[in-house]
Amino acid sequence: MSRKLLPWLTTPLILLVFFVAWDVFVRVFDISELVLPPPLTVLKSLVEVVGDPETWEHAQVTAMETISGFLIAVVCGVAVGVVLGKVPWLERTLRPLIVASQVVPKVALIPLFVIWFGFGMTSKVIMSAMLAFFPIMLNVQLGVRSVEAGQRDVMKSLNASRWQTFKHVELKSTMPYVFAGMEVGIVFAIIGTIVGEYLGGSEGLGYLVVRTLNDLDAPALFAVIILLSVLGLVLYFIVNGLKRFFIPWHESVYSQDVSR
Repeated sequence: MSRKLLPWLTTPLILLVFFVAWDVFVRVFDISELVLPPPLTVLKSLVEVVGDPETWEHAQVTAMETISGFLIAVVCGVAVGVVLGKVPWLERTLRPLIVASQVVPKVALIPLFVIWFGFGMTSKVIMSAMLAFFPIMLNVQLGVRSVEAGQRDVMKSLNASRWQTFKHVELKSTMPYVFAGMEVGIVFAIIGTIVGEYLGGSEGLGYLVVRTLNDLDAPALFAVIILLSVLGLVLYFIVNGLKRFFIPWHESVYSQDVSR
């Protein structure tokens, strides 16, 4: 019981210490609110921002763009990862192209996406999907290759069909890698969405960041950043919850539950 309650006690305590240190730092060094507003000012602004219906419209847009891009990345990442994991020669052929597509700064592509797809949701969804695709694809590829040949041989000796081999061996071996990639991918997805909104958007929380920055409203800027952090945490914990639901038997889930 004490281990279960520990995070609920330590996390608020750490946050309290952080905000106290923040407030003391601002007061001791007499820092301007335009540079670093005190926590109480940010909290007051956060209440105002949350109470504004327009904020929820922007948050809904950001959430939709992120989820759409993430789902596209999951579908494409799983499909490509499975194919490359099962066909080594194809993976060696396409590896330079895949790596090259990832080392290109995505920020430099946003103007092109804006020209091609406009300032709407499409360009942000594509940016989100591009950032989330690689970690998902890479983890799925590793998962497919993690299936040992001996396991397949055992299934063959038992006269198991391809479907039975996939269901009882390949799927169970790959699923933990899929969710590992998804946990990283959802973080990258929201980053892609925010960057897209920041540089080429007219709605969303990323656009709201730009607007508060242009207004030199530092407390509101911090408040929007807090909302972005909360949205990212919610999406991450949703993916983590799906992992606990689909693979409760895996050590990454089981060991955490036992340790509590």
